[in-house]
Amino acid sequence: MMGLQEELRCASDAMIQWASKDNDDNSNNNQSNTPSLINRSTIALASGCQLFMKYVTRCFLELPDFTECKKQVLERGERFAGISLAARDRIAELGQEFIQDGQCVLVHGRSRVVGALLIKAATMYHKHFEIIVLEGRPDAGGCKVAKEFTDAGIPCSVVLDSAMGYVMERVDLVVVGAEGVVENGGIVNKIGTFALGVVAKEMGKPFYVAAESYKFARLYPLNQADLPDLTTKKLTFVDTAAAQSQSQAQSQSQTQSVSLDHHAAASTSTLTLASTQNSNNCSIPGLVVLPESIKVENPPCDFTPAKYITLLFTDLGVLTPSAVSDELIRLYQ
Repeated sequence: MMGLQEELRCASDAMIQWASKDNDDNSNNNQSNTPSLINRSTIALASGCQLFMKYVTRCFLELPDFTECKKQVLERGERFAGISLAARDRIAELGQEFIQDGQCVLVHGRSRVVGALLIKAATMYHKHFEIIVLEGRPDAGGCKVAKEFTDAGIPCSVVLDSAMGYVMERVDLVVVGAEGVVENGGIVNKIGTFALGVVAKEMGKPFYVAAESYKFARLYPLNQADLPDLTTKKLTFVDTAAAQSQSQAQSQSQTQSVSLDHHAAASTSTLTLASTQNSNNCSIPGLVVLPESIKVENPPCDFTPAKYITLLFTDLGVLTPSAVSDELIRLYQ
């Protein structure tokens, strides 16, 4: 019986280790299309695996027969998967009640549960509100989710991450997801969430977190240094204004070449093609090349203490940050 539990634990460790690898490493094994958690936290995956093992192995003490016990493990595993999948709908149903007509909602990062909440409020409950999305560097997560909101008919605008303070006075509430919800009621989420929480509290805006209960983690960080070590890719910096100017100049050059005679146009076309090839081989337009002596830090997540969080929308209900520790005890009983 204990051997099966150890097998599950080893499988959990292997899954977390694999998910932390770079996609470049996975491509060597013909798995380039599989997802990776590079530049993300593995806290949610780890806590989900722990809860899964706790859930399915409870029956070890209930049934002495191994065959029946194995059957119970499989049934409990399927039931746990069903509960986890239904969690998002449950959270969306609870959270949409806090969205009112005419409000402006500020969103950070690309969270599926936050997206489901806001889209459900707009489409199923016909609430009229607008969304401001932070850009979400370095993976442009905010830009990607903004299209989903627009496709759902929700007015949406995207701003730079550094403009969170500038737009906060127009905002009625902030809604973010979480990579992990820790014992002290704080959260670990996409980098910038901590700063967003500080700004929201200073300006008197409610700060809501939407997260599934399987993201509740038995961690107790007190500051950023207490977070687990996370694998990150090297970060590059691009001067987008310079890149845009270069693109406009190339566009104007191509437009002017159309008015030339056939021979001149052919020569210009050849020159443009060669120039483009050289540009592609050299660097990304607007790329800022830093000296090797400059250290570049690229933390994917940060820790937001409980004092900056108003409420948490979970499949266990709407919770205050102080209630998280009690729920964790119940989950792991």
